[in-house]
Amino acid sequence: MDLPKSFCDKMENLLGDEFEDFLASYDNVRMYGLRVNTSKISNEEFEKIVPFEVKKIPWIPNGYFYDGAKVSPAKHPFYHAGLYYLQEPSAMTPASRLEINPDDAVLDLCAAPGGKATELGVKLDGTGVLVANDISNSRAKALLKNIELFGIRNPFIVNEPPARLADYFENFFDKILMDAPCSGEGMFRKEPAVMKSYLSNGVSFYAKLQKEILVPAIKMLKPGGKLLYSTCTFSPEEDEQAIDFAISECPELKIIDIEWYDKFEHGRPEWGSGNPDLAKCVRIWPHKMNGEGHFVALMQKEGVSDAGKELSYKSKKQSKSLHKQLEYFYEFAKDLSWELDETRLELQGERLFYMPEKISGLKGMRFLRNGLYLGDCLNKRFEPSQALAMAIKKGEYKKVISLSKDDERIIRYLKGETIIFEAGEVSGKGFMLLCVEGYPLGWGKLNNGTFKNKYHPGWRLM
Repeated sequence: MDLPKSFCDKMENLLGDEFEDFLASYDNVRMYGLRVNTSKISNEEFEKIVPFEVKKIPWIPNGYFYDGAKVSPAKHPFYHAGLYYLQEPSAMTPASRLEINPDDAVLDLCAAPGGKATELGVKLDGTGVLVANDISNSRAKALLKNIELFGIRNPFIVNEPPARLADYFENFFDKILMDAPCSGEGMFRKEPAVMKSYLSNGVSFYAKLQKEILVPAIKMLKPGGKLLYSTCTFSPEEDEQAIDFAISECPELKIIDIEWYDKFEHGRPEWGSGNPDLAKCVRIWPHKMNGEGHFVALMQKEGVSDAGKELSYKSKKQSKSLHKQLEYFYEFAKDLSWELDETRLELQGERLFYMPEKISGLKGMRFLRNGLYLGDCLNKRFEPSQALAMAIKKGEYKKVISLSKDDERIIRYLKGETIIFEAGEVSGKGFMLLCVEGYPLGWGKLNNGTFKNKYHPGWRLM
């Protein structure tokens, strides 16, 4: 690989005798990975049904290698059922090392396209709130799709600069993941195009940006809360020195140990301030592990949390008029095994949402989604959403049509086509949930064997 000379000179200076092994790793085939959505399927069940060869990633509990030269997992119906997310193996590390407890308020500050946010949402398992932010509107739309595809039930998808978020969320979050914009040195093998922005912007540009984002991130972290910082670069200015900056900005922050894997490398105190605690950080090197370059640091803010800003919902009974408007939703929900908290149902025009436990609408904030979009309350009917279909787990809804993963009608459905069933093959009428091997894909409307396609138009296969 033709690497920038300035990059090679710097890495040779940093690595010394290791540099030749490091350089040789760029001629190796890149590794491909997928992460199982354990809110929908266990590792064991996934291993039984996966139709292509996978191998366990040893440092990721629900991660697997696959051969990207032989298979295209994104084209398989299981991908469209949200059973797994395609993600570079090293990039799975940050979310795997941030412990999430039930009812936590969690922020993924630079979240698009959603690889880390989806795993954080799975760990919350529908409790608390997952705030996933990206400053780019187009990237935030991709983030929303991945959150909905994964069936996350408690999302708040935001499109704001971090400093503006901090005005709303001071001392609010139990856990924050900041996968910082960086020079991308660790991704040169996976995405050679990254070298162009690396050469045009330089390390100093990103180091400055990271500090600007760290300041509001620290402000939003509760006393006692944990902040995980990560990059996909080797640059000390963006790694150890960024952690030095965070600690100088907030002396209450302490670097804490990360769950270890024997091929991780420690952070290098000598590349920062010399603080020995920098050795608790993790460096992933491509010549020592089957993955691209990564840096991970976990910090905790000392102190005991107070209530912070009051953003929680006030429990209140529904008005009789609202309950009447939701009559057809309640009729639909009789076939759904969820225990719904009626106080979290919110009707916005015709659209019905199930709001997160800890947060309500915040005036003036730009967001793409606050809560799980359940569907539309229309004149004398309720039409369920694609997001609701994906949030339903196997066995949670009664009116289903389940087809084999090899049934050609699955792909036709994903393309938006109407499906015709033979006499006696299916029964029922109205909205039905089409599944692959029991795992939901989306809705359709059944009438006399004709299944009218309701799969999300923007998600359809070309």
